[in-house]
Amino acid sequence: MPGRLPLCHDRAMDEDLPPTRQTKKRERRPPKKITPTYLHNAGAAYLERFPASSGHFRSILMRKVDRSCRHHADQDRAACAAMVDELIEKFQSIGLLDDTAYLRGMVTSYRRRGLSAAAITARLMAKRLPADTIAQALSDYHDEGGGEDSEAAIQFARRKKLGPFRLPGKEPHKDKELAAMARAGFSYEIANRVLAMDLDEAEPLLHAIR
Repeated sequence: MPGRLPLCHDRAMDEDLPPTRQTKKRERRPPKKITPTYLHNAGAAYLERFPASSGHFRSILMRKVDRSCRHHADQDRAACAAMVDELIEKFQSIGLLDDTAYLRGMVTSYRRRGLSAAAITARLMAKRLPADTIAQALSDYHDEGGGEDSEAAIQFARRKKLGPFRLPGKEPHKDKELAAMARAGFSYEIANRVLAMDLDEAEPLLHAIR
């Protein structure tokens, strides 16, 4: 029985074939020119997906402005920035941007996840919110019965399965657990107290994080 003839690979033939989905490179579309309509549509689409503070929202749109201005040399960045500021004022007036409601919601969400005041402050400052406003929101949350770092530390320990929430049979490593809570922004005093609790003592305190 004659042997099978080897297949010949013709590179010229390959070059004539259309590119496959894997090899075809997606060409990046050039950015659109900045107009009030474009900014309105882009901003509304972003807010439909993500909550944002006014400062963070402005930084998102200014990235689009900067990219567009780099591509379209005839655009004036200052004029584009003025369009962004006008849109922010418009969205604030109709309630699409509400820094007070945004801040209240984020503090509540972060506390439920067991974040410390220090961690919350750092994250919200990264969203272009001032430290004094964040501190007031944290104080208001506590005054409304939402709990402070002590209760948040218990929630954090539950999420990370530390201290009283350690998995049965797992060998305790208190130094590592203290380090984990320190990295999360909790003081040594609070972390040490939470890690020393037993489960019956810790579980009833979780209700403070609402």
